[in-house]
Amino acid sequence: MIANVVALVENQVFNHPIRTALYTPILLLLSYVLLNELYRLRARIPGFSGPPGLPIVGNIHQIRVNAAETYRLWSKRYGPVYQIQLGNVPVLVVNSATAARDLFGKHSQVLSSRPVFYTFHKVLSNTAGTTIGTSPFSDSLKRRRKGAASALNKPSVATYVDHLDIETRDFVKEGLEYGKGGKEGVDPMPMIQRLSLSLSLTLNWGTRMGSRDDPLFTEITEVEEDISRFRSTTGNLQDYIPLLRLNPFGGGSKHAARVRDRRDVYLKRLNGDLDRRMKAGTHKPCIQANVILDKEASLNTEELTSISLTMLSGGLDTITTLVQWSVALLAQRPDVQHAAIAAIREHYPEDQPLCDAEDDQKVPYVVALVRECLRYFCVLRLALPRATVKDLTYEGKLIPAGTTIFLNAWACNMDPSIWHDPHTFRPSRWLDHPDAPLFTYGLGYRMCAGSLLANRELYLVFLRMLNSFELVGASDVDTHPVTGSADPTSLVTMSRHYKVVFKPRNEAALRSAIEESVRVKGTGD
Repeated sequence: MIANVVALVENQVFNHPIRTALYTPILLLLSYVLLNELYRLRARIPGFSGPPGLPIVGNIHQIRVNAAETYRLWSKRYGPVYQIQLGNVPVLVVNSATAARDLFGKHSQVLSSRPVFYTFHKVLSNTAGTTIGTSPFSDSLKRRRKGAASALNKPSVATYVDHLDIETRDFVKEGLEYGKGGKEGVDPMPMIQRLSLSLSLTLNWGTRMGSRDDPLFTEITEVEEDISRFRSTTGNLQDYIPLLRLNPFGGGSKHAARVRDRRDVYLKRLNGDLDRRMKAGTHKPCIQANVILDKEASLNTEELTSISLTMLSGGLDTITTLVQWSVALLAQRPDVQHAAIAAIREHYPEDQPLCDAEDDQKVPYVVALVRECLRYFCVLRLALPRATVKDLTYEGKLIPAGTTIFLNAWACNMDPSIWHDPHTFRPSRWLDHPDAPLFTYGLGYRMCAGSLLANRELYLVFLRMLNSFELVGASDVDTHPVTGSADPTSLVTMSRHYKVVFKPRNEAALRSAIEESVRVKGTGD
């Protein structure tokens, strides 16, 4: 039989070369599709339903835009935990608070790893390494998490108050100056980015980003925005369809390599500057220096860089995203501003616009406002994906080791079993239910290590901004977290650019407070 097939093939090749040349690629493609579909069928996790997909791509074509919202809507049909396929990769998606607590809370150690993605891990991160949040589980990860935890616990965060004081003061100062005392609308995004970036640089390397006119400001913000796109769970098709990695004209890997090289340049500069200051004895206390001097930590160069990248990307993602969305919404919600200023006035008079930097969240309404912004706008709608390190059983169904699991933090924050009005922006909900769950920082072992610092910074930003200014919209912008997204394919969802008027509540008192702060505390440089 085999001899007959070989003879038939030889006859076709020699007697019908043109037809053979035309049909061979088609037959090869059909064979690939058939074999790939058999592989994808065997890869599926038994017992979990999910939406049907297409050959080769699975469900990718359905979730390229607003993936978290699409997953939330699918959960109404397929249940809180269901299965999708991204190319060849089966993924479980968790969409309810109860299911999230059952899986990520009760099986925290089992879900302690991250899946490896070709574009981000093997191309973009092959020189400087990955952040703590994106690293698969290993002994190195445990060392890095320990080092970061000691730098981000409550006592350590309290030592950063001077930095928070200067950066939030300068944020208010820029709102006053760029808005010409409330006479012009300004795009707050560069102000917010400088605030986030400067604090990250100060805490990690002991150096400030005093001006958004610094060329390093533009370079870092551009590169980190690109890196955030490469972390997208849906934006890099070659992560899920291996055949695309062979495409010589594909731009994904080439662009990732260019971004990687640009990041390596400023990381080398920042690390080199700190090394020189440490040798000269002129460095300021900072996380990187503290870890270097901690002989028990025993971190190598790549591990130190991982902590640096974590501080840099984490600050830019959380603070920038939250404040940008929140300022836009507050400018459209004078009722929320009125409630906030009434609460602030119980502790601070109008002639004290720069509230006490040591204030550790003593104005409950502002605390509630921060939590509601975190819930409603949800920085990472899809928390960074997890990978199981061993088998586990969920509701009688086996989830094998190595399974990729998505926590849909957006859907959990919008869970109607927790809130009767999840799609309404209402800060007072947190005054009524202060212990309600919030999923924005993740859940379990791999939740965000910097949540205490982020909350403290966001609280002081909101407190000082609202006590100093009335926010008035100067341009129309959609502040709905889904329809208002500037890039619905991105992992970190920003709003579209807009302008807002920072109208001083008491301009004379504000200018006086800023001048006094600069005189007493300096510029921080």
